[in-house]
Amino acid sequence: MYEKQIEQLIILQQVDDEILVLEDDIKKAPLELSGLEVQMTEFAERRLQIDERIDLLKSQQKKLAVEIEDDASRIKKSKNKLMLVSNTREHQAMMREMDSLEKLNRMREEEQVAVTEELARQNEATESLTEEMSGVKGQYDTLKTTLDQRLDEAHKRLEALVRKRKKACKVVPPPILGRYEFIRERMENPVIVPVTEGVCHGCHIMIPPQIFNDLQKGQQILSCPNCQRLIHWQQGEVVYGEITD
Repeated sequence: MYEKQIEQLIILQQVDDEILVLEDDIKKAPLELSGLEVQMTEFAERRLQIDERIDLLKSQQKKLAVEIEDDASRIKKSKNKLMLVSNTREHQAMMREMDSLEKLNRMREEEQVAVTEELARQNEATESLTEEMSGVKGQYDTLKTTLDQRLDEAHKRLEALVRKRKKACKVVPPPILGRYEFIRERMENPVIVPVTEGVCHGCHIMIPPQIFNDLQKGQQILSCPNCQRLIHWQQGEVVYGEITD
């Protein structure tokens, strides 16, 4: 019965260690996506800024086209009027008006060219950003799919380990199980360790001869007087309790 309890305690320790690893993985797994999610959020913000810029440029382009067309119409009318002018004073006034209109028209045409060039640059930026977004989205989707599979497998394994833990706990007497839980909450792993040649493998200190003698009798589960871990006597290389479902 003593050996069975020791075996189950070791199994319990192995199970608890794996449960800790799985719970940590399950907790940290979603963080693997966070970096890509931040990138996609930044992409969306940049895309919104570019779209707003493009809308503004298109509006400006449309307004300039109307203004240039109006200028051309006014210049044409001024030229027609110029042909009807009969005196020098009116002729000079009409020439000044036409010069102003043509100058304004040239400025608007130059602005129109600049707007068209900037619009082309923004469209190129949109294409580049779309391609970059597509690459990151592909990475995200792939990682999320594999992550979902990993989490599903981790949860199933965790359920199996919880069942195995309950089974092991039934074999260990409540007082010993209570000591095990108490030590595990307050000390670094492992909780139960072997003793070989009188030395505790938990603190690596030799235990008193009398306790070592009692340990070799295999009649009760003892604790190391130095580190308080549960101890068992190990002759040679004896391994208890492989974790199996």
